[in-house]
Amino acid sequence: MAGLLSRTEELAQEHASGKLLVMPTVWDVFSANVAAEAGFSLLTIGSHPVADSIGSQDGEKMDFAQYLGIARRIVDAVGLPVSVDVESGYGLAPDELINRLLEAGASGANIEDSVHGEGGRLRERSEHADYIAAARQAADEAGVPFVINGRTDAVKAGTSMFADPLEEAIARIKLMEQAGARSVYPVALNSADQVAAVVQAVNVPVNVTAHPVTGHGAGDLPALKQLGVRRVSFGPLWQKWLAEVSANQLVSWLSPA
Repeated sequence: MAGLLSRTEELAQEHASGKLLVMPTVWDVFSANVAAEAGFSLLTIGSHPVADSIGSQDGEKMDFAQYLGIARRIVDAVGLPVSVDVESGYGLAPDELINRLLEAGASGANIEDSVHGEGGRLRERSEHADYIAAARQAADEAGVPFVINGRTDAVKAGTSMFADPLEEAIARIKLMEQAGARSVYPVALNSADQVAAVVQAVNVPVNVTAHPVTGHGAGDLPALKQLGVRRVSFGPLWQKWLAEVSANQLVSWLSPA
């Protein structure tokens, strides 16, 4: 427990520091070691790349115990603060979710409002905020400053669901901040104007997804920092880029017909 507490305190302190945190999204011990050896001190685990690595599917289709076993191996291998993407919570009550994450050595988690086990519906604003608040309470009761990264898919859902998806996302991240999220993650932002709007709406770090080579629609790392972004992760994009690079290189080794 002492190691977990130390790692989680470090992650919480970094989120409160005002610095821009780049947290590579890893999927196994190999990728985690690559990121750690490159000098990164904070990591995220993505459900999408993990699912691809084990022949499963994203969208809470993995066996959760197996998923947490992978997370445990990553934490044990690198000894760094690690945040785990748990999608909407795999159907678990918030307190059970937090307790199982702490048992796996996680220092934080992404918790999103798309409920995959219920046809992908989006939780209502207050419903998701209540889930975040209950998770925050469970972590506090465990005596661990667990970092909840509250995610919303409102922008991703688009105008087919909301008249103004960005306005909806902003309303949701404000509620998640009030509920105890220590960072917020409105996915699918693709412009500097969108990023600036969400950054100005909250006081906690805003997380954006970037490509490790081409960056984000709002710009490269210095541009994101200028906009006030304070957390960057890669989602499945590092793994996809690695696959493309590897396939392009390996094809030269195909035997001539």
